[in-house]
Amino acid sequence: MSKPTVPEEVVEAMKGVKHKIVVLSGKGGVGKTTVATNLAMAFSKNHSSGILDVDIYGPNVPKLLGLEGQHPVAEGNMIQPVIGPEGVKVMSMGLLLKKSDDAVAWRGPLVARAINQFLGNVLWGDLDVLVVDLPPGTGDEILSILQSIPNIDGVIIVSTPQEVAVLDARRAIQLVSKMNVPILGIIENMAEFVCPNCGEVYQLFGTGAAEKASEDFGIDHLGTLPLDPRVITLSDEGTPFVIKEPDSKVSKDFNKVVEILAEKVGL
Repeated sequence: MSKPTVPEEVVEAMKGVKHKIVVLSGKGGVGKTTVATNLAMAFSKNHSSGILDVDIYGPNVPKLLGLEGQHPVAEGNMIQPVIGPEGVKVMSMGLLLKKSDDAVAWRGPLVARAINQFLGNVLWGDLDVLVVDLPPGTGDEILSILQSIPNIDGVIIVSTPQEVAVLDARRAIQLVSKMNVPILGIIENMAEFVCPNCGEVYQLFGTGAAEKASEDFGIDHLGTLPLDPRVITLSDEGTPFVIKEPDSKVSKDFNKVVEILAEKVGL
């Protein structure tokens, strides 16, 4: 599938962004946005970074970064992104809503227009890396976004080890391949749970399915991330866990993934 020409305004808006990493999952509920948000935060330790949340119907990035109630500022027909923790630049539909739990009752054309504005009317300035959090699934929105972002470095597929989740991840891998967009690899989220009392390790969602998918499609298995209840607690509080709990196993495992990605894209 050939990729159409990217609109000039999008190229202009993103000309200062050196690297663009897209995060995608075949289904919801696998921790895609948590991974994307903390990916941007982990990059910010050594690089200038931003996160673009283009999940119009479920924009949760502001909640995860403690930015609820904040709104971007318009400069003419352009928009200044909100500055989040560690100086990360953030743009999300959630920052445009009056209340964080307001529903976006839009049909396809309005959603497409909003996505185009997020891509072409945001003043990102100079960034080393922009992480783009896509909606879950493999529908029209995904196609439009992948076609509209110039010079994508690659896509990260997020899945849990559960076979039904990996089945949807396989569909996402095939979609991205048909779009001729590079795939950086697959991240296996919630791979294990370590009991805080006894230290016993539990594979709550099974094992091996995501790694098997990476082998079948010839893509990299970027790493596994454990299920840690503190991630849920801190996310609800609006605090990125890689910043708050840098010595935790999940943060260390996450940093290993980031090191691999930085090398892949040339950061």
